[in-house]
Amino acid sequence: MERSTTPTSGLLVTPPELSPLEQEVLDEYERLAENMKKLAAQLDDLTNAPATDILDGLRELERKTSLVFTLLKASVYSIVLQQEIEWGGETGGQ
Repeated sequence: MERSTTPTSGLLVTPPELSPLEQEVLDEYERLAENMKKLAAQLDDLTNAPATDILDGLRELERKTSLVFTLLKASVYSIVLQQEIEWGGETGGQ
């Protein structure tokens, strides 16, 4: 099989007719490429976001987490103290 070296022998000169399935696959690839471009743009925006905004959000989350942890510890302490009082009353009465 010989290849022609003329500039008109490339695939781009005469594109073959595509079947409906082939066209649908190409359309899906085009949609995928557009979605990838959108994703890349969003990731670029995220990487360029100022670190101070991210740190401020993390600090607020840390404060809220600390508050919840403190309230949980206080609740557990209250339960333990209440149990000790109840158990102490039972042993003192016997």
